[in-house]
Amino acid sequence: MTMIAANLQTVQERIASACRAAGRLPQEVRLLAVSKTIDPQGVAQAFDAGQRAFGENYIQEAVEKMVLLQQLPIEWHCIGPVQSNKTRLVAQHFAWLHTLERFKIAQRLAEQRPDGLPPLQVCIQVNVDGGATKSGVPPREALALAQAVAQLPRLQLRGLMCIPEPAPDFETALGVFKRARDLFEELREQGLPLDTLSMGMTDDLEAAIHAGSTLVRVGTAIFGRRHAQG
Repeated sequence: MTMIAANLQTVQERIASACRAAGRLPQEVRLLAVSKTIDPQGVAQAFDAGQRAFGENYIQEAVEKMVLLQQLPIEWHCIGPVQSNKTRLVAQHFAWLHTLERFKIAQRLAEQRPDGLPPLQVCIQVNVDGGATKSGVPPREALALAQAVAQLPRLQLRGLMCIPEPAPDFETALGVFKRARDLFEELREQGLPLDTLSMGMTDDLEAAIHAGSTLVRVGTAIFGRRHAQG
């Protein structure tokens, strides 16, 4: 077993344990392997160990990796910021986008998504704790943006994503993640058919799962400390 395969198994065990502690089923939480800066061989090792969904922050780097790994049926998620000049690459190459925060970007993605591909699955990034350096819409603006995005063709709105500031302890992290969960439920009550709450990384996935996360984004615990986040 490779180091990556062993690490994946450990992360899956952490997810299962967190689900049991929260009274949830392990299959309720998907694992997204954050593979930014990881070479194609490392991604292939994770794929061989059973991982299918991979998250990339840097769009150009990701597209180059996709070409080299095109023989593998990988589900590619964009989890980095998207500027207007990169929307076409995202629309043409990714299955998911987690970081939508502007309607203008959503419009461009809808226009540029090829007809032959399934709809681009999107999550709206919410700055749930008001961090000054964090991306994402303020929670009070999430509903209006979500309703507008839900009307666009070739996009499918799936839910919310957040990256809170690092918390000093479990209870603090849990409180922030619960705010994201509450916002998610508010949007569902408004009739939006959301099913994805993308939150939790290597250091805080237990708190995120306890709060209701359906997808955790883990890089460091799988691939090692080459990651700036994850």
